[in-house]
Amino acid sequence: MSDSKIPHYDCGTLLFNITTSTLSKAQKRWRLAYWTIYSFRAMLSLIPKIQNDLEILQNPRYISLDMQPSSSHDEVKEVVSYSIDPNVDDKKLTEMVKNKDLLSLRLLGGVEGVATALGTNPEKGINGDNEDISKRSQLFGSNTYHKPPPKGFIYFVMDAFKDTTILILLVCAALALGFGIKEHGVEEGWYEGGSIFVAVFLVVVVSALSNYRQETQFDKLSKISKNIKVEVVRDARRQQISIFELVVGDVVFLKIGDQIPADGLFLDGYSLQVDESSMTGESDHVEVDSEHNPFLFSGSKVADGCAQMLVVSVGMNTQWGEMMSSISGDSNERTPLQARLDKLTSSIGKVGLTVAFLVLVVLLARYFTGNTKDDNGNKEYTGSSTDLDDVFNSVVRIVAVAVTIVVVAIPEGLPLAVTLTLAYSMKRMMADQAMVRKLSACETMGSATVICTDKTGTLTLNQMKVTKFWLGQEPIEEESYNVVASNVRELFYQAVGLNTTGSVSKPVSGSVPEFSGSPTEKAILSWAVQELGMDMEKVKQRYTILQFETFNSTKKRSGVSIKKKADNTIHVHWKGAAEMILAMCSHYYESNGIIKTMDEDERSKMENIIHGMAASSLRCIAFAHKQISEEELEYNEDGKIHQKLKEDGLTFLGIIGLKDPCRPGVKKAVNICKSAGVDIKMITGDNVFTAKAIATECGILNLNHQVESGEVVEGIEFRNYTNEERMEKVEKIRVMARSSPFDKLLMVQCLKQNGHVVAVTGDGTNDAPALKEADIGLSMGIQGTEVAKESSDIVILDDDFISVATVLRWGRCVYNNIQKFIQFQLTVNVAALVINFIAAVSAGEVPLTAVQLLWVNLIMDTLGALALATDRPTDELMKKSPVGRTEPLITNIMWRNLLFQSLYQIAILLTLQFKGESIFNVIAEVNDTLIFNTFVLCQVFNEFNARKLEKQNVFEGIHKNRLFLGIVGITIVLQVVMVEFLKKFADTERLTWKQWLICIAIAAATWPIGWVVKLIPVTEKPFFSYLNKSKLVFIWLKKTLYHKKKASSSMLAMA
Repeated sequence: MSDSKIPHYDCGTLLFNITTSTLSKAQKRWRLAYWTIYSFRAMLSLIPKIQNDLEILQNPRYISLDMQPSSSHDEVKEVVSYSIDPNVDDKKLTEMVKNKDLLSLRLLGGVEGVATALGTNPEKGINGDNEDISKRSQLFGSNTYHKPPPKGFIYFVMDAFKDTTILILLVCAALALGFGIKEHGVEEGWYEGGSIFVAVFLVVVVSALSNYRQETQFDKLSKISKNIKVEVVRDARRQQISIFELVVGDVVFLKIGDQIPADGLFLDGYSLQVDESSMTGESDHVEVDSEHNPFLFSGSKVADGCAQMLVVSVGMNTQWGEMMSSISGDSNERTPLQARLDKLTSSIGKVGLTVAFLVLVVLLARYFTGNTKDDNGNKEYTGSSTDLDDVFNSVVRIVAVAVTIVVVAIPEGLPLAVTLTLAYSMKRMMADQAMVRKLSACETMGSATVICTDKTGTLTLNQMKVTKFWLGQEPIEEESYNVVASNVRELFYQAVGLNTTGSVSKPVSGSVPEFSGSPTEKAILSWAVQELGMDMEKVKQRYTILQFETFNSTKKRSGVSIKKKADNTIHVHWKGAAEMILAMCSHYYESNGIIKTMDEDERSKMENIIHGMAASSLRCIAFAHKQISEEELEYNEDGKIHQKLKEDGLTFLGIIGLKDPCRPGVKKAVNICKSAGVDIKMITGDNVFTAKAIATECGILNLNHQVESGEVVEGIEFRNYTNEERMEKVEKIRVMARSSPFDKLLMVQCLKQNGHVVAVTGDGTNDAPALKEADIGLSMGIQGTEVAKESSDIVILDDDFISVATVLRWGRCVYNNIQKFIQFQLTVNVAALVINFIAAVSAGEVPLTAVQLLWVNLIMDTLGALALATDRPTDELMKKSPVGRTEPLITNIMWRNLLFQSLYQIAILLTLQFKGESIFNVIAEVNDTLIFNTFVLCQVFNEFNARKLEKQNVFEGIHKNRLFLGIVGITIVLQVVMVEFLKKFADTERLTWKQWLICIAIAAATWPIGWVVKLIPVTEKPFFSYLNKSKLVFIWLKKTLYHKKKASSSMLAMA
């Protein structure tokens, strides 16, 4: 950067050489003033040598590092030593950057002086071996933040005990335990109360374990999402490392969209503007340069330009680190589906509470009216003669049953099922190259109706290679590159080697150089080095960069102005989209170096060349050049060259065509999305011919059919439509070429207004508005900037469209799994509530005890959620139409399935309740056990029915879900243990093998019932819409009658 400064005059020498005889009176005054200032500064410079602790350096505003400032910029550059100055005070360095203390920085010799003290070579970076990294980490700390410890298992256990119903059950258990021990002694009296205690603790522990596992899973994903890759130079090699491996002294390369990974100082770069809104809240971009503001802060984003940064402080020593350490990661985000389920849970809970209250009233009324009998057939309540302890014991038992009905009725498993299926799908999606940043995206993706996708890297491999080269109007083949004139070749060296954010490094071993940068930059650099024979180091030595404008998706070009050191000539180079560069030119070069004027015919020929290359799926990049004089440079007041480079009257150098092949399997993925009713729209910055060719190759446009009018548009055309035209034509558009980020945002807004659920892919900083506006933002993990990733909901780790299709499958799977569990749980809820209510009202007792009901609750809530919420996506999910925004959560198909299964269970269990003893010739205790056993086995068999909402074959693919089979197996084993071995705990009696077979046969009947029920057709119109219509008709009739009555009253009054 020192070479790029405007030459300055040595004022001291100038004034010294002027003789006093030639001076005017005013000039003599100036000379006197100069010598006064010069002498004063000379005396001040002697003070540090005499006195170490200056008063000025003791002031908190200044920083002393006890090291010698560097004498000049050139001297520092020659230093290759990697040794760290032992006197470096990292705390004072940190404070200097935080306070933006320019004076202290200058006292240290500027950025170069700090680099020397930190053992950093500005060009080659740090040594970078294990010993050096370890030493720097020990001296200055690591680039990690202290976080609040994650929530432990005990936290979730305690959280589960906050549930009101659980607390009431514990109180009932404690009372039952006390009365039981008092009445029957310790040996016999603890069974009832102790059983409820154990059952409650079991429910709490299982629930807490599930929540703890989910928290751990989210914590792991959070760590992965924060593991950003940064580009550094170590031992003269550019390489990517984890942000957590960054150390003080590292030289970091920054480009548009990058997050600044640590606090540091600006070393070198061009047009750097930084967004510090995350730190300061100010939305205006801050300009960073070496003179006025060289300070860079962790957590900020690069808004424009490129730079190299010297890392000065990391981790907890940065402002961002202090801020992040005080923020705890919260995984309690409520997704839209969870919010809908909370409402459903609340509604069902109210019904359950009403039923439980009625049961409580009926049972208490029957008890206090003497209609209940004890085990010996005597009345339990005989008025004032009844022992008070017995009354309390009976009341507590009745309350416990009522509360347990509430526990069973409230489907706590619904939120748990959503959490489990989201956590499970997030883990699986990571394996399928998709990292979920926002939970809601999992379920929303299942409803997507349109996917707007980028081309480069998403539909294509992003493995660029130069396959065509045109110089002027001449195609240059690989074997004939030697025909290019030396002066034209030199211009290409300038255009490629200096107008780039990439780099070329020669490896220690091997002859093939290493290229870094974007895939496009790497391809162009590789072509220039290997085909044109460019030596990038020599090119950089021959020229000084004056100004550099980086490429972005709005301009679609980058430019540079350079000065040749040999003759001080100034050259401007532009590189970018071929049509745009061509429009800036008035002349063109031939291969022999002759410059010719470009008339309309010549321009038309060039355009045809570009169209022909684009039609062959090539990305066309053009180069243009102009030599200018110093007089043509524009200056600001501060003497810097104006930011704007010359953009007209250029000379066209040539065009290269880069081939980027389509990804294997992308056509199949596009067809899968189409068959799922999802529309695919390709939005690209390439020209219309390249876009058409790639879209046809990928299956977005039909190969055998003529492209219809309106299917392919350019961004400017779409932008210039009226709002009504856009809304009408947006449905038909398949490809939008030469689009800007604003065009993408405009399309997303139009599609959403038309009622679509829109997913958008994006990788650039300028894509952030579209990613935020979309229902689901999908950023690219490899080519995506940090700004794009932060604006997105899901990061596609491999930048592959196939992964986008996989995310769509998982989104639909999440929604489908939730629906399966809702159907299963509501079947149990309806059956349990009806059975208990009818039995309580008619017989005065409930067939299932508190412990048995808690066991059923455990089966359907936790184990049921685990079994049904972990099904993998199937191909049949991708053959259905998208769910959309308004479809009800419980469909008519689900209502049909759950109502028939509930009616069957109610009929069977009520028959056993009232006629079971006579049918099977058993005592009451055995009959109660038969009811309990049959009810539980019905739920186990019904779990299989719930696997398929529409298909009759419920066993399809069951062997692939081992977790489901394992949970069913565990449930059956535990049920056998409950019935056969825990007689006093579960209040059961042992059953014979015949009785077991009867229970299994009754429960297994749910399979053929489910098979037959699925043959019954249902309308697609939601069931509740009929109720709403009836309600509206009723309101209309009511209003009509009211108005008629009012009219007749007024008539009578008038009469």
